[in-house]
Amino acid sequence: MLKKLNRIWWNSLKQANKRQQRRTRTWLKAITAKPKRTASGNAAAATATSAQQPAPDGLWRSGYYTSTGIPARRMGYRLFVPASAHATAMPLLVMLHGCQQNAADFAAGTRMNQLAAAKGYAVLYPEQSLRAHTHRCWKWYDAATQRGAGDTQVIAQMIDAIAAQHAIDRSRIYACGISAGAAMAQILAFTYPQLIAAVGLHSSPVFGTCRSATEAYGVMQHGSANALAPIRKLLAAHPDFPPMPAILIGGDDDRIVRPVNQMALLMQFKLLNAAAGIAALPPVTKSFGRISRQFPQKNTMQTQDFAAGPKVMIRSIHIGRLGHAWSGGDDHYAFHAKGPDAGKLVLAFFAKHRRSH
Repeated sequence: MLKKLNRIWWNSLKQANKRQQRRTRTWLKAITAKPKRTASGNAAAATATSAQQPAPDGLWRSGYYTSTGIPARRMGYRLFVPASAHATAMPLLVMLHGCQQNAADFAAGTRMNQLAAAKGYAVLYPEQSLRAHTHRCWKWYDAATQRGAGDTQVIAQMIDAIAAQHAIDRSRIYACGISAGAAMAQILAFTYPQLIAAVGLHSSPVFGTCRSATEAYGVMQHGSANALAPIRKLLAAHPDFPPMPAILIGGDDDRIVRPVNQMALLMQFKLLNAAAGIAALPPVTKSFGRISRQFPQKNTMQTQDFAAGPKVMIRSIHIGRLGHAWSGGDDHYAFHAKGPDAGKLVLAFFAKHRRSH
């Protein structure tokens, strides 16, 4: 069944990204090339398994992290440390790629290292292995993963290890991703709220409403009529669950994770943050792009904010004519497209939030 679903996903991805198919063969060769293996490390010494390379604005490292516990699990990662790393405690941004992507291409496509360097952020890119999933998809639909085990636990331990090795401000650790990576970012925030200060979800499926790959495809296409049930369950189990700020970004023309998912995610975060007394602010619509024969009108980006007093807790952004792609990314890479810069939008939102306890 999983193989059948992978074929369905892949066929859908090809149909939704016809503009980028000329680049796909080269891109697939790049992501299927495994990083050079190094000796295994442990939770206290993840840097022992890394290779460092200089970058224009800092250090660009690749390596492997081996989790604690039985059985131990090994996961690759990329890490960017800005040149200003020793000046003060840095915020850490955890970036989670989508299906058919790897960490290096996600970093290049989003240009997040350059954006983060300007703001003094370190950026960690966990990478799903081809051994775990043939298309490098995070298994966000897996019940154990949704409970905070599996990939979620490994990523959380990796964050702890990286934070221990660098001058990381633990009140400013943020999780962000696209598609399956966005789903993982949300699970990470919901299962390790003491670790994550805010989340950024780009083209994300709704949380907690499926338990299999088959159900996941249905959620991606149709959303869920039961979207609030997992949040009610979470709040019942943890009445003291802290507020979780979130920025949601999606395209109106996304045929892989359809916009109905973002509507459901907004409902989930409104319920999760209801105790903070959030209120809706008037939506704001901005135009962008150029007029052409194909598009006789400028495109639009609509932003809807929900605030607790002066602080925006939830920001939902809908971008017109954007498909299943990172907005404002380098469109030489698959699943990145021209448009408002999602990286800048995410970093501007995160700058307003930090964990209070």
